[in-house]
Amino acid sequence: MFDFIRNHQRWMQLILLLLILPSFVFFGVQGYTSFMSSEPELATVDGKGITLGEFNNARRAQLEQYRTMLGAQFDAAAFDTPLFREQLLNTLIDQRAIAIAATKGAYSVSDETLRRSIAAIPAVQQDGQFSPERYKQALAAQGLSTAAFEQGLRRDLTLAQVLQPIGLTARVPTDIGQKIFALITEQRSVARKVFSAETYAKNMTVSAEDIKAWYDANQAKLMIPENLDLDYLVLNEEAASKDIKISEADIESFYKQNEARYGQPERRRVSHILLEVPASADAAAKAAVQAKAADLAKRAAANPKEFSALAKEFSQDSGSANQGGDLGWISKNMLVPQVEEALFKLKKDEISGVVESPFGVHVLYVTDVQAPSIKPLADVKEDIIAEIRKQLAAERFAAMAGKLTNLIYDQRDSLKPIADALGIEIRKATGLTREGLLSASQRGGAATPTDTEQTWLGNPKVRQTAFSTEVLKDKMNSGAIELASDTILALRVTAVHAPKVPALEQVTEQIRTTLTNERALIAAQEAGVKQLDSLKGTVASEPKDFDAVQVVTRQAAQSLSREQLELVMSASPTPLPRFLGLAGPEGYTVLWLSKIEPGPAPEPAQVTQLQAQLSQAWGTAEEQAALKLLRESYKVKMLPDAKKLISGELDGAKL
Repeated sequence: MFDFIRNHQRWMQLILLLLILPSFVFFGVQGYTSFMSSEPELATVDGKGITLGEFNNARRAQLEQYRTMLGAQFDAAAFDTPLFREQLLNTLIDQRAIAIAATKGAYSVSDETLRRSIAAIPAVQQDGQFSPERYKQALAAQGLSTAAFEQGLRRDLTLAQVLQPIGLTARVPTDIGQKIFALITEQRSVARKVFSAETYAKNMTVSAEDIKAWYDANQAKLMIPENLDLDYLVLNEEAASKDIKISEADIESFYKQNEARYGQPERRRVSHILLEVPASADAAAKAAVQAKAADLAKRAAANPKEFSALAKEFSQDSGSANQGGDLGWISKNMLVPQVEEALFKLKKDEISGVVESPFGVHVLYVTDVQAPSIKPLADVKEDIIAEIRKQLAAERFAAMAGKLTNLIYDQRDSLKPIADALGIEIRKATGLTREGLLSASQRGGAATPTDTEQTWLGNPKVRQTAFSTEVLKDKMNSGAIELASDTILALRVTAVHAPKVPALEQVTEQIRTTLTNERALIAAQEAGVKQLDSLKGTVASEPKDFDAVQVVTRQAAQSLSREQLELVMSASPTPLPRFLGLAGPEGYTVLWLSKIEPGPAPEPAQVTQLQAQLSQAWGTAEEQAALKLLRESYKVKMLPDAKKLISGELDGAKL
């Protein structure tokens, strides 16, 4: 078929033209273009749609964040789940609703607020102060320009103004904090006796007749659904970087080309006094501010040790005045040109005259100077190797992905030529159903896939492709299945197994274990209930055959399970002592609650800390409530394609 198309291109062009022309008649050129370029909408907020393309962009950005955090442990397929897709879509909806509220409320962020927010980021600080070198390195590592990052941060800070004040103003009263602290630290003394199903299982007997009867009555439970055996290959970063070798010359060349990233330019520790000049000030008022600044410069030059005190008293820069005017370490391109030019003419311990800028007039004081430096190659060699490997792997992956896409459509009856051409191993899998992989027992002893392989094969797109007519019925290779931006899978069905009930001899031991466990659990629970009934109404010292008494709190369960602790802590304080019973999947537990005492008196700092945590939780809850109101106000509506995307029917990894 493909050879025919290649050999008759002029005929195919004519046929396609005849097919397309009627569409222009009905829709017009503009309508046809719009029709072809439209993409699925997943939800609407205030009448405006959130498209599949927006979802894909957000998904790629989020996966890149995870890749940065997890490094070599990152597996994109592990995040391709219905829960992940649903959470991401809801995040996009929430962001859209908040953005609309911010726009309608005309929120904004000043340049000064933006500067302080950047300086407060720990990742761009050195010795507790903002470092322009680290700032540049952090942005470069994420492939961001300064303008793009600051624009994004300004947007985020603007959006934060919509809900953040709600959360920050939530407060839990002191008496509530004290009462909750008392509940958390309350101490309860308890002993227990466990009737374990495992103990009773040793004495259970299951006959062949019992097994046959269960087998006959539970055919539906035993049914193994239609399932497939597969050959498949995976192209990912690991496959693309398998044979990459990096020479010493490559490392040295990269180091020389990127010296600026591994070096630190000259920088200066600077303090300043800022006097603002109102925009409405006349010439006389401006001259008065200039004179005051000149006087401060003269006083500081006479006694530099007093500069900090002068800044605290006179500086109108609220961000630095309390720190004696300290701006931290400053490199070039960090300050406005007028200030920077004057600053880099000063020597250590030198004080400037009056310097004008758009913010007002400044007096500058250079308290320290660090000469430019560069890290030795040995100190950054491993980082360079990792980056070169990542770049080469990305380039190789792109080339291999293109080659794979071409090969998979030219070669439809075998994966081997494709695997050989790309140097990728062919993997095998058994027991793939329309719902996922069969359990190990149902696969008849076949090798258990790794967690990563199970994630790949459990992907809805893989299952849908494997059971498609082209792959299942026509016995052809699948197309390239994009599981993530850096993971592509292709598969071929090698065997189809019809639904069946296993023969009795294959599941005899499985049934025996099931019946044994069921009967043992019943016996254990009956024994526990009988013990509880015999103890109720008795007021005795610690009962016989119970474990030693242990003191538990809501934060310290000791050896109790979560369910046992919940039962003990929720029990009424009267009467005491008392007996409690709890049935569970492993048997039955009888608990003897003998004493309830208040915990130690809290330190004021502990109550304060708890109040802060409770206030934060309350604030988060109120933010969510406000967000819910925003969603209702802007009439958020989930569209049918959202359900398809979440389930995996709609391909959210491509565009």
